[in-house]
Amino acid sequence: MSPNLRIAFRFLTAKKRAMLMSLSCTVLGVGLFIVTQATTSGFEEFFIRTILGTDGAMRIEDKMQDTLRSMNAGGGSEFLVSQREGVKYIEGVEEPKLIINALADFRNISGVSAVLRGNVVANSAFKNENAQVFGIDLEEHLKVSDLANQIVDGSLNAFREAPSGALVGRVLADRLELRVGDSFLIDAQGQLNRYRVSAIYETGVNDIDKVRIYLQMGEARSLLRKPDGVSFVQLNLLDKDRAPMDALQIQEVLRHSARAWQDREKTWLSVFRALRISSAITVSVFTLIAGLAMFNTLAMIVLEKTKDIAILRSMGYERTDITQIFLWQAGVVLAIGALSGALMGAAVTYGVSKIPLPINGIFKTDTFIVSWSVWHYAQALSTAAVMVMAASIIPARRAARLEPGDVIRGTAL
Repeated sequence: MSPNLRIAFRFLTAKKRAMLMSLSCTVLGVGLFIVTQATTSGFEEFFIRTILGTDGAMRIEDKMQDTLRSMNAGGGSEFLVSQREGVKYIEGVEEPKLIINALADFRNISGVSAVLRGNVVANSAFKNENAQVFGIDLEEHLKVSDLANQIVDGSLNAFREAPSGALVGRVLADRLELRVGDSFLIDAQGQLNRYRVSAIYETGVNDIDKVRIYLQMGEARSLLRKPDGVSFVQLNLLDKDRAPMDALQIQEVLRHSARAWQDREKTWLSVFRALRISSAITVSVFTLIAGLAMFNTLAMIVLEKTKDIAILRSMGYERTDITQIFLWQAGVVLAIGALSGALMGAAVTYGVSKIPLPINGIFKTDTFIVSWSVWHYAQALSTAAVMVMAASIIPARRAARLEPGDVIRGTAL
């Protein structure tokens, strides 16, 4: 152990209560920072997994058509120029096979599914409900969604084998009082077709589970009277974070609007980001208190140990040595507090993850969702280090400026 560190320990023992105050605030600041970031990030990541597993990472929808205006080239001749700011959109994808074939050239795409959507009315023996039919090719749609894991009753095999089978959302099934095997009618603009419930799914997103009915693509075309074209093409990506960049590229190449999941869920993502930042600011107050306590403690030590500092200076200790002694005190408290806070944060995070918390709305979960990330620990430790060490610099420099002669004359500080 270096002499400077040994002296720092001796000074620390002179202010045990004050140091314990700073230490406890550091522990609480680091621990609570980790817990709040783990919970807010956990819910955000779970929400992202839910929306990606339901609506995919990207959707290619309406065809883009530039508006044209004529320009006079002189000599009585005119030519047409496209106006990019006046783009018109033609609803749906008219040639889904051409679009899907073209998407094969984009390396980040891992799955493609064409979807035909239409508004209908679902009729059971008990009541009627407005709904939306989603015509899909099941095998292709499983590559761009988490539908296989969302089945809560029945099976996908029954849906595969039954041309008139339907997958019904949990909320809609409960409203219509439908169970697996029950038949019901779908009214599409006056055309009534009977279908049988092959399975019931639950995404946890209430707005989806109360309206969406999945049918085989052929059945959906017959019901909606749309022999060709689809409403949109749903994509899954290898790297979901690249969705906005890929959307711009796909939109430019294919001349169809492409919407990334970040744009589609911008509101909710902003809410989660705001919660994460506000919680970080709130719990950082404990770390700020730890820094102020450290400042006060070291300032008192400087006042009380003036003669000791003068003796050290007269023995040949340089100003840098005195500064190091006081920074070592802050460093020791910071190291112990950071390690204890990290252990506390991990323990509390684990405990929180076991707390029952039924949620069903924007996603479905029965417990607290937490995220285990090394970045949460790095951010907490960095915040504590900056505040505590910054608060220690002024007392340390003040102690370093003491001169033995000033102490003897009583004019120090």
